[in-house]
Amino acid sequence: IIDDDQLVALSLQTILEACDDIQVSATGGSGADAIRLYEEYQPDVLLMDIRMENINGLEASETIMASHPDARILLLTTFSDDEYIIKALSIGAKGYILKQDFESIAPAVKAVYNGQTGMEYELSSKEMNIIRLVADGLNNKEIASSLYLSEGTVRNYISSILDKLQLRDRTQLACFYYKKLTN
Repeated sequence: IIDDDQLVALSLQTILEACDDIQVSATGGSGADAIRLYEEYQPDVLLMDIRMENINGLEASETIMASHPDARILLLTTFSDDEYIIKALSIGAKGYILKQDFESIAPAVKAVYNGQTGMEYELSSKEMNIIRLVADGLNNKEIASSLYLSEGTVRNYISSILDKLQLRDRTQLACFYYKKLTN
């Protein structure tokens, strides 16, 4: 667990260690700690705050992923951090969780450990890519070509995404992207 607020780090440790199947190997308070402790402990999941002084969570994630492409990193965020989410996923982080949503933290850690993504909107990285491409104005054929999928698969993904997010159409999806994921 990496968070520059020691009280938050200790609270997260308490929450996670209340689960029988989770053990916290170490805690740290900076991006430099994250890099050093990752090398030392090689944890199954690294839970790390995005906003930290000097080396932030995104920069630490990038450094760790460069040496350990299979690292499972789950980033902690606040509502105002939405602009970082796409960047985090493009780096290879497995997801993000809101700090305020303490009840979801242990399930998100377990999901990331089990190879799933842990995101507040319950979207896979492929779904996030499709949303970004829709927001960029690409049609289904262009998205399919870009992601090496069939047009039918893209249509199915978009239908599923719209259903998950309770949106009506591609226009609402593009608005969702710009309002919720890029601000």
